[in-house]
Amino acid sequence: MNNILHITSGDSCGGCIARSGVPGEVFVWHDILYDGPRKPGWPDEETMESHTHFLVDETGDGLDYSMVLDTMHAQYAKLKTLASHDGVVLWFDACLFDQAMLCHLLTCMRLAGYEKGDLLCVDFFPGIVPYNGLGEMTPAQLASVYGRRRPLTPSQFSYAERVDRAFAFQDQASFRELAVATDAPIPWIPAAVARWLQEQPDPATGRGRLEQLALDAIRAGCSSPEEIFACAAAHDTPPQFWGDTTLWAKVNALANRTPPLVRIEGPLPRLPQWNGVADLKLFRVVPTGRH
Repeated sequence: MNNILHITSGDSCGGCIARSGVPGEVFVWHDILYDGPRKPGWPDEETMESHTHFLVDETGDGLDYSMVLDTMHAQYAKLKTLASHDGVVLWFDACLFDQAMLCHLLTCMRLAGYEKGDLLCVDFFPGIVPYNGLGEMTPAQLASVYGRRRPLTPSQFSYAERVDRAFAFQDQASFRELAVATDAPIPWIPAAVARWLQEQPDPATGRGRLEQLALDAIRAGCSSPEEIFACAAAHDTPPQFWGDTTLWAKVNALANRTPPLVRIEGPLPRLPQWNGVADLKLFRVVPTGRH
């Protein structure tokens, strides 16, 4: 049973799983599946190309187009090898980012003819408060929860297809139904979808929840990216589905509005979306006084 494939959503978590002592290979999936242009299920070449353009744009050109597209091809090629493994374990958080990815993966696994495996979704861990996900745990802590994994069921695969379709088409009516379900086969989906509904533009302000949290932090006097991140994280509801790249994109969007709601001061006109572009400590963000 050393030929087990572990699939998870973050490099940090993947590295910790690899060091935890659980047997098998760790494969990290990289993508944003709750937003952006795509079709449900297994993507064709056109879908992969358009979604790659979306990911590059979302990171302010911080990602290389060819690298992202190559990663896409490698990921779906990996799914075609599942039957060669002794087992598959999916490690995912309860947050929006992970749950959308989980449902997409289950949909693609079913289309690849592989409808089995184990799911490990940890939505709390003693002593970690607030708990945002597996990435906060040590290798030893990850090893301690390995026994919580449970076999995937046919109803979970079917339900995942419904969720993946809703995210692919951004079907607001389906989102509203999914968000209030009380007997979901994947029990973390309703809260994750409800959080995504909060990201839809407010009719009065045109801002989603994360963008508003960033603006509130800046207007409260947080000017450094580190302060803005800490304040937004403290006021959001765990589990947190976003990271620094997503938050900087929201801050940049505030600066790009007409008229702008914030002003970014630093070596570049906008916060960098990728490591090595510029030192975030050299940036300040201040409100413009607009509403």
